[in-house]
Amino acid sequence: MTSDTVRVIVVGAHPDDCDLKAGGVACKYADDGHDVLFVSMTNGEAGHHELGGAELVRRRRAEANAAASVAGAEFEQFDIPDGRLEPSLDNRDRLIRRIREFRPDLVLTHRPNDYHPDHRYTAQLVRDAAYLVAVPNVCPATPALDSNPVFAYLSDTFERPYPFSPDVVVDIDDAADRKFEMLDRHGSQLYEWLPYVEGVLDDVPDDPDERFDWLRSGGLPHVEALATVADRYRDGLVERYGSAGEEVRYAEAFEVSEHGAPLTDEAKARLFPF
Repeated sequence: MTSDTVRVIVVGAHPDDCDLKAGGVACKYADDGHDVLFVSMTNGEAGHHELGGAELVRRRRAEANAAASVAGAEFEQFDIPDGRLEPSLDNRDRLIRRIREFRPDLVLTHRPNDYHPDHRYTAQLVRDAAYLVAVPNVCPATPALDSNPVFAYLSDTFERPYPFSPDVVVDIDDAADRKFEMLDRHGSQLYEWLPYVEGVLDDVPDDPDERFDWLRSGGLPHVEALATVADRYRDGLVERYGSAGEEVRYAEAFEVSEHGAPLTDEAKARLFPF
């Protein structure tokens, strides 16, 4: 690792969350020689209408590893049951230790006002780990970081108590194909569970190529919403890329948390070198 290498950890509640919200930038970081780690706080055992338990845990772990490999990222998951994550001291300490071991420059996660309790508690755990990752007497067996990383939130559409307000909007058109390949690897979620939840399971084609085309064309509302990020934050794209920002189709957006290091202009140029 050189001083120019950026180390990014994306902490999601479930095995597919990192890919959905940061799969594009993960590809771009890895392509430029930076280090990316996806962490799932839960084991994903609840995310299906037919499968469950150890069988689903194994399947989702394999899917997440395959998806991360498309991006050139690493994937890890904690053994906390899906749907039962708590913002406990034990879980906080575990996360503090893992962040310290990876020594990131940038930490990405959900916002605290997300719809899913696992998402909200993941956000709280990450937010509570901020600052403490640099306090030597907390989890003293794992060396503290020299300084607090930048912490930032993944985009969402929730309005209360306040809507998502991005500090950085990144054009991912050059990584969009690979992002969809990553999502395609999460078959249990993108072709089974989420279509079941959203009432479109009967629309999912049986043929793998047709399924992928269905996914890319927005057949799943959960994924169709990804295509709206660029339009929602078009001003941020134009500010970043000039007139070329008007033509961006796919983007990912991030809001800096006040609990981490400040995102100065110098830090923004280094941490989002796109």
